[in-house]
Amino acid sequence: MSGLVLKLAPRERVLVNGAVIENGDKRSRLAILTPNAHILRLRDAIHPEEVNTPVRRVCYIAQLVLSGDVASGEARQQIIRGIEQLSQVFTDHDSRTQLNTATEAVLDEQFYQAMKSLRSLLPREARLLAAAGQ
Repeated sequence: MSGLVLKLAPRERVLVNGAVIENGDKRSRLAILTPNAHILRLRDAIHPEEVNTPVRRVCYIAQLVLSGDVASGEARQQIIRGIEQLSQVFTDHDSRTQLNTATEAVLDEQFYQAMKSLRSLLPREARLLAAAGQ
């Protein structure tokens, strides 16, 4: 994650290489210079009990890499397989673009970017599940 810049709100928390860091009372910016550091904004985190839909499952796998709980090599294949399955449901142009962006990010081992692209599909997934009566 070389060159990652985090803009943190007051009291926002972030997980960096397994350590929870909380921002102070003012907004701030952190530049993460160490390549392959494990970074996860806790506001973006999906809790295990919330992993109850296909998109959330794939996001959660990316999150496990970011938190340092799973090696990137282990997760890469699972995420790619999950994205392939999602591409069978999300067939509109915008969703395909997000899935392609997520795939490229995973292949480049940019798991935060992959998770960000996948999270953009959550509202669409919710609408599809609601329409299906789930």
